[in-house]
Amino acid sequence: MSLNGKVAIVTGSGQGLGLAYARELARQGAAVVINDVNAGTAAQAVALIEADGGRATAVVVPVGSTDAAKALVAGAVAAFGRLDILVTNAGILRDKSLLKMTDEDFDLVINVHLKGTFTCVREAFAYFKENNIAGRIITIGSPTGQRGNFGQTNYAAAKAGIVGMVRTWALEMKKAGVTVNSVIPVAATAMTKTVPYFQKAVEAEERGEAMPSFFRHDLGFGTADDVAGLIAFLASDAAGGITGQAIGAGGDRLQVWTHPTAASTEYREGGWSYEALKESAGSLFGADALQSFGEDFLPLPEDLQPEPARPEAAKPEAAQAR
Repeated sequence: MSLNGKVAIVTGSGQGLGLAYARELARQGAAVVINDVNAGTAAQAVALIEADGGRATAVVVPVGSTDAAKALVAGAVAAFGRLDILVTNAGILRDKSLLKMTDEDFDLVINVHLKGTFTCVREAFAYFKENNIAGRIITIGSPTGQRGNFGQTNYAAAKAGIVGMVRTWALEMKKAGVTVNSVIPVAATAMTKTVPYFQKAVEAEERGEAMPSFFRHDLGFGTADDVAGLIAFLASDAAGGITGQAIGAGGDRLQVWTHPTAASTEYREGGWSYEALKESAGSLFGADALQSFGEDFLPLPEDLQPEPARPEAAKPEAAQAR
């Protein structure tokens, strides 16, 4: 197996995408540190990996602080003697439109996603440098961080920030032989289960059936396991030449995202005054020149349209209350 002898931390890995990443790393031979805020959930994840024949331990701590990052690295070294791989998957959602989003909603998401990635990566990189380990760091981004999404100011800021940090860290870690990349997953999660557009895909997965080709191929939307292979590959020695990248994975699709680059360039001797911009606005900022934002999903085929919600029958106690 490609990761024999390696030790990995996967934050937020008690369930969902993080658990899929941890299980795949273990299948490839790595010993895995499971992280969750719930001790029971973490223990179940450890038991699942061990039942598969893998090795795992749990560190129950909320990601965000430096102390939590130190506990994770110390837990890996105490249990397995070393650390080689870090996957920063932990995150929470507090979705609200801008005027409804509170300071707490914003700060909570930024603390777990963005600061938690920063503190964990800093701690892991310090360990790698001190022990001369060509480590692998894999952060988790999102299409929302690349394109934006309604009601996700906090999440978009965090995920865009993570990719920005990755590009910086790739420069800073290159000399040490440490790679750092961001994976952009497009997969069924607890959140997508509530979106009617994905109803037929989620229902197929829950029945243990393959998702319709429209979702897997046309949308690049799949299961957590469809993303896990990329995580394990980037953690391996085979990916030693890949760093500073944002790579999307979902369903049957793999994407290497471009870094921000100028879509158009214009020059004017003397610079661009207000008057010059106003005069040239039509050619500089016409519809063909401006960039799109958000994601536009393809129209659903007729046979994949969500079924209308059925009204719930009135509960006896509710009827009595009336």
